[in-house]
Amino acid sequence: MSKPLIQSTGRRKRAIARVSLREGTGVVTVNGRDIVDYLPSELLRMTATEPLRVLEVQDKYDVAVTMGGGGIAGQAGALRMGIARALVELDPDARPALKKGGFLTRDDRKKESKKYGLKKARKAPQYSKR
Repeated sequence: MSKPLIQSTGRRKRAIARVSLREGTGVVTVNGRDIVDYLPSELLRMTATEPLRVLEVQDKYDVAVTMGGGGIAGQAGALRMGIARALVELDPDARPALKKGGFLTRDDRKKESKKYGLKKARKAPQYSKR
């Protein structure tokens, strides 16, 4: 395997994607598997590779990803951010287009933590007056 052109990290919810971009033909592999095998939904695959399509470089780079944590939706979002960050490092002129698409903004929404005295984050035990 050739040396990566650029490496970057993307995060969403509990998912972390470490992305390596190389010159190539547009192959995307996640944890050693093809993206079609890893992300079963076409919508999630489109979400994850959207920055490549916006800049029209989907056939120019090979993407190798090491993914961990979270569910498949969070992982797709993390992959999208990692790819966008890597593309900006390669070509700073691409930043406005990716920023306009919202690919460089970290979505910081996470699961709210459970509070003591409650059943879940906000659900309280049933109140009984008598």
